[in-house]
Order: sequence, then structure tokens, then C-alpha cells
Amino acid sequence: MPKIFAVIGLGTFGSAVALELARRGYEVFACDRDPDKIEELGSELANAVELDATDEKSLQDAGLDEVDTALVSFGDSIADSLLVTMLLKGLGVKEVVVKVADERHARLVKRIGADRVIFPERDMAIRLVENILSPDIFDFIELSEEYSLVEIAARKKMLGRKLADLHLRKRFGVNVIAIRSKVPVVNKKGVPDIEEKINIAPGAEDEIREGDTLVILGRDQDIERVKKL
Repeated sequence: MPKIFAVIGLGTFGSAVALELARRGYEVFACDRDPDKIEELGSELANAVELDATDEKSLQDAGLDEVDTALVSFGDSIADSLLVTMLLKGLGVKEVVVKVADERHARLVKRIGADRVIFPERDMAIRLVENILSPDIFDFIELSEEYSLVEIAARKKMLGRKLADLHLRKRFGVNVIAIRSKVPVVNKKGVPDIEEKINIAPGAEDEIREGDTLVILGRDQDIERVKKL
């Protein structure tokens, strides 16, 4: 059965999440107490309603107890996010994700039941700095204080060699979980083109070619060593 999402708080971040989920075909219930925000998104979201999420009866009447995942995305109101998180968990929402402002906010919402917390500004800053310092790092996701998932351009020393020959896990303690390659093709119009193909869970015999991007999982310090190849 398809997942049902709720986005509570339609600021810049909440609105972007709600619209992207809807664009991908998911059922999204979006709410905010500001009627102007509802009017702004009403033409793009089928279920955008004016609602005070700090009122338990309003949440229940709106059917929030049937939601699989809810994002609580308030601005600076820590008190509201705490209350809404508690109410959503009380209604039985399976997963409550909370946008937080700082570590104190994160600790508080976790104590009352938040399943996940996100730091949009901090996470974006980390990605931006990583990209500025390492232009050949195409994407960066911090999984924990020690581990990250990165997309990195294949190093020159890797080209023309099989994964088995590189011994990346043995030498650096990292895992290559996917390889993105640019492959020459002829499109439907009969014109030469380039198509991106993704090799999920590549095997030991897969060869690294020029233009490949490796998706690597590992400790930050080990990924730094790979980048220096």
C-alpha cells in the first residue's frame, strides 16, 4: 500500500518537501495555520488545508492518524514542534520527522518520541563546503558523526582496473555500493547520445572507466584517503 505523508508547517522547507513528494506521485496532506500559505500552494497540492496542528482534535478530525510519515517543519517555535510531535505520536503516526534548529531542540524532540531529526541549514552547509573544497565530489550525505555516503569521480589511478584489483575495502575500509557510468547510445531519433547507467552493487570484475562516478560508503577519514588517490 502506498505511503501517505503529512507535512505540518509550510515554510520554505516544508513547502519544498510537500511539493516534491506530490511531484513523485505520493499522497500528501499539507497543513499550516497561515491561510496565505495554503492559498499559495492550493493549486499545486490537492490536500493543503488551514489547520492548527497544536490542537489534538483538529489533527484527529483531519485524519492524521492514518498517515505513515509526518514531517514537523516549524520555524523558530520549539514549543509548537514539541507539542505537535507528542500529539502525532499519540495518534499513532508511525514515523515523525522533525526539522530542528539546534542540538538542544533535537534532544528535546527525541525525548518525546521523534523518530528522526533533520538540520536542513547545517546539512546544506556541510554539502556546500564539501563541494567547494572538493569539486570532484558530486554529492555528500552525512550518515553519522563518523560515516558518510559520497559520490566521487573515479580517480586516475583507478581507470582501466577492476574493483577486485583496487582492494578498496581492504586498503581503505570503504565500500563501493554503486557505479554511475556515461554510456554512448543511439537515441530514438537515431542520433548519437550519452546515457547514464547505474550499476547497483557492482561486482569484483567490474571495471572502472573514464567518466565513472563511484558511490562510496565509509568513515570520513577513510573517504579522505580515497580522494587522495
